[in-house]
Amino acid sequence: MRIFERFYPTIYTDSAYGIDYEGLSAKGYRGIIFDIDNTLVEHGAHADRRAIELFQRLHGLGFRVMILSNNKEPRVRSFQEEVTWCDYIYKAGKPAKKGYFASMELMGTKQSNTVTIGDQLFTDIWGANRSGIPSILVKPIDKKEEIQIVFKRRLEAIVLYFYKRSLKNDQLKEGGLLK
Repeated sequence: MRIFERFYPTIYTDSAYGIDYEGLSAKGYRGIIFDIDNTLVEHGAHADRRAIELFQRLHGLGFRVMILSNNKEPRVRSFQEEVTWCDYIYKAGKPAKKGYFASMELMGTKQSNTVTIGDQLFTDIWGANRSGIPSILVKPIDKKEEIQIVFKRRLEAIVLYFYKRSLKNDQLKEGGLLK
Protein backbone atom coordinates (compact mmCIF):
# COMPACT_ATOMS: atom_id res chain seq x y z
CA MET A 1 0.00 0.00 0.00
CA ARG A 2 1.32 3.40 -0.97
CA ILE A 3 0.40 4.89 2.41
CA PHE A 4 3.08 2.72 4.07
CA GLU A 5 5.90 3.54 1.63
CA ARG A 6 7.22 6.37 3.81
CA PHE A 7 8.18 3.68 6.35
CA TYR A 8 9.88 1.31 3.90
CA PRO A 9 13.60 0.80 4.42
CA THR A 10 16.04 0.92 1.54
CA ILE A 11 17.31 -2.46 2.75
CA TYR A 12 15.90 -4.99 5.20
CA THR A 13 18.43 -7.45 6.59
CA ASP A 14 18.98 -9.75 9.56
CA SER A 15 21.66 -7.92 11.49
CA ALA A 16 23.87 -4.85 11.63
CA TYR A 17 26.74 -7.31 11.93
CA GLY A 18 26.05 -8.93 8.56
CA ILE A 19 26.02 -5.77 6.44
CA ASP A 20 28.61 -5.46 3.69
CA TYR A 21 30.32 -2.32 4.95
CA GLU A 22 33.16 -2.72 2.47
CA GLY A 23 30.53 -2.65 -0.27
CA LEU A 24 28.96 0.49 1.19
CA SER A 25 32.39 2.12 1.26
CA ALA A 26 33.03 1.12 -2.35
CA LYS A 27 29.70 2.75 -3.30
CA GLY A 28 30.86 6.03 -1.76
CA TYR A 29 29.16 5.93 1.63
CA ARG A 30 31.20 7.72 4.30
CA GLY A 31 28.83 8.18 7.25
CA ILE A 32 26.74 5.75 9.29
CA ILE A 33 24.08 6.73 11.81
CA PHE A 34 23.30 3.91 14.24
CA ASP A 35 20.57 3.28 16.74
CA ILE A 36 21.81 1.32 19.80
CA ASP A 37 19.14 -0.73 21.53
CA ASN A 38 18.12 -3.88 19.70
CA THR A 39 20.17 -2.74 16.71
CA LEU A 40 23.70 -3.24 18.09
CA VAL A 41 23.02 -4.80 21.51
CA GLU A 42 20.06 -5.91 23.59
CA HIS A 43 18.03 -3.11 25.13
CA GLY A 44 20.07 -1.39 27.84
CA ALA A 45 23.13 -3.63 27.40
CA HIS A 46 26.73 -2.46 27.39
CA ALA A 47 28.72 -2.62 24.18
CA ASP A 48 29.89 -6.18 23.71
CA ARG A 49 32.93 -7.52 21.86
CA ARG A 50 31.01 -7.63 18.55
CA ALA A 51 29.97 -3.98 18.80
CA ILE A 52 33.48 -2.84 19.73
CA GLU A 53 35.02 -4.82 16.87
CA LEU A 54 32.42 -3.48 14.43
CA PHE A 55 33.19 0.13 15.32
CA GLN A 56 36.93 -0.55 15.02
CA ARG A 57 36.32 -2.10 11.60
CA LEU A 58 34.22 0.86 10.47
CA HIS A 59 36.90 3.27 11.65
CA GLY A 60 39.49 1.27 9.71
CA LEU A 61 37.33 1.57 6.59
CA GLY A 62 37.28 5.34 7.00
CA PHE A 63 33.63 5.67 8.04
CA ARG A 64 32.44 8.47 10.28
CA VAL A 65 29.95 6.99 12.73
CA MET A 66 27.25 8.57 14.91
CA ILE A 67 24.94 7.13 17.51
CA LEU A 68 21.52 8.74 17.28
CA SER A 69 19.28 7.69 20.13
CA ASN A 70 16.07 8.71 21.83
CA ASN A 71 17.60 7.49 25.10
CA LYS A 72 18.89 9.77 27.84
CA GLU A 73 22.54 10.80 27.86
CA PRO A 74 23.86 8.37 30.52
CA ARG A 75 22.73 5.38 28.44
CA VAL A 76 24.09 6.71 25.15
CA ARG A 77 27.34 8.04 26.62
CA SER A 78 28.11 4.75 28.38
CA PHE A 79 27.75 2.86 25.10
CA GLN A 80 29.78 5.41 23.13
CA GLU A 81 32.62 5.36 25.65
CA GLU A 82 32.98 1.60 25.13
CA VAL A 83 32.93 1.59 21.32
CA THR A 84 34.78 4.90 20.81
CA TRP A 85 35.40 6.02 17.19
CA CYS A 86 32.11 7.91 17.17
CA ASP A 87 30.08 10.74 18.60
CA TYR A 88 26.47 10.69 19.77
CA ILE A 89 23.24 12.60 20.02
CA TYR A 90 20.88 11.64 22.84
CA LYS A 91 17.17 12.45 23.25
CA ALA A 92 17.18 12.87 19.48
CA GLY A 93 13.42 12.98 19.06
CA LYS A 94 13.43 10.44 16.22
CA PRO A 95 11.72 10.41 13.74
CA ALA A 96 12.30 14.19 13.65
CA LYS A 97 14.82 15.29 11.00
CA LYS A 98 16.85 17.50 13.32
CA GLY A 99 19.01 14.69 14.79
CA TYR A 100 19.77 13.23 11.37
CA PHE A 101 20.91 16.56 9.96
CA ALA A 102 22.92 17.33 13.11
CA SER A 103 24.56 13.90 12.80
CA MET A 104 25.59 14.57 9.21
CA GLU A 105 26.93 17.97 10.14
CA LEU A 106 29.07 16.48 12.93
CA MET A 107 30.33 13.74 10.61
CA GLY A 108 30.94 16.09 7.69
CA THR A 109 28.74 13.98 5.43
CA LYS A 110 25.60 14.58 3.39
CA GLN A 111 22.44 12.69 2.52
CA SER A 112 23.98 11.04 -0.54
CA ASN A 113 26.88 9.44 1.36
CA THR A 114 25.25 8.64 4.70
CA VAL A 115 23.18 5.62 5.72
CA THR A 116 21.07 4.99 8.82
CA ILE A 117 20.87 1.59 10.52
CA GLY A 118 18.16 0.78 13.06
CA ASP A 119 15.60 -1.77 14.20
CA GLN A 120 12.42 0.33 14.32
CA LEU A 121 10.39 1.45 11.32
CA PHE A 122 8.53 4.29 13.02
CA THR A 123 11.60 5.96 14.53
CA ASP A 124 14.90 4.98 12.88
CA ILE A 125 13.72 4.27 9.33
CA TRP A 126 10.98 6.85 9.03
CA GLY A 127 13.32 9.54 10.40
CA ALA A 128 16.02 8.61 7.89
CA ASN A 129 13.52 8.54 5.04
CA ARG A 130 12.10 11.93 6.06
CA SER A 131 15.68 13.25 6.03
CA GLY A 132 16.48 11.84 2.58
CA ILE A 133 19.00 9.30 3.91
CA PRO A 134 19.11 5.65 2.77
CA SER A 135 17.98 3.37 5.56
CA ILE A 136 18.80 -0.19 6.61
CA LEU A 137 16.29 -1.95 8.83
CA VAL A 138 17.69 -4.80 10.90
CA LYS A 139 15.76 -7.42 12.82
CA PRO A 140 15.66 -6.75 16.56
CA ILE A 141 18.40 -8.57 18.48
CA ASP A 142 16.13 -9.49 21.39
CA LYS A 143 12.46 -10.48 21.35
CA LYS A 144 11.96 -9.18 24.90
CA GLU A 145 11.01 -5.49 24.71
CA GLU A 146 9.24 -2.76 26.62
CA ILE A 147 5.45 -2.82 26.28
CA GLN A 148 5.20 0.34 24.15
CA ILE A 149 7.65 -1.17 21.65
CA VAL A 150 5.69 -4.45 21.58
CA PHE A 151 2.63 -2.49 20.40
CA LYS A 152 4.69 -0.71 17.72
CA ARG A 153 6.06 -4.05 16.51
CA ARG A 154 2.52 -5.22 15.75
CA LEU A 155 1.98 -2.19 13.54
CA GLU A 156 5.42 -2.65 11.99
CA ALA A 157 4.45 -6.22 11.03
CA ILE A 158 1.66 -4.83 8.85
CA VAL A 159 4.00 -2.35 7.13
CA LEU A 160 6.65 -5.05 6.62
CA TYR A 161 4.06 -7.33 5.04
CA PHE A 162 3.33 -4.72 2.37
CA TYR A 163 7.03 -3.85 2.02
CA LYS A 164 7.97 -7.46 1.31
CA ARG A 165 5.07 -7.80 -1.11
CA SER A 166 6.24 -4.71 -2.99
CA LEU A 167 9.72 -6.08 -3.59
CA LYS A 168 10.67 -8.27 -6.47
CA ASN A 169 11.85 -11.72 -5.43
CA ASP A 170 15.50 -11.00 -6.25
CA GLN A 171 15.47 -7.80 -4.19
CA LEU A 172 14.00 -9.63 -1.20
CA LYS A 173 16.64 -12.35 -1.44
CA GLU A 174 19.41 -9.72 -1.53
CA GLY A 175 17.89 -7.74 1.34
CA GLY A 176 16.86 -4.74 -0.76
CA LEU A 177 19.04 -2.43 -2.80
CA LEU A 178 21.25 0.55 -2.15
CA LYS A 179 22.13 2.85 -5.01
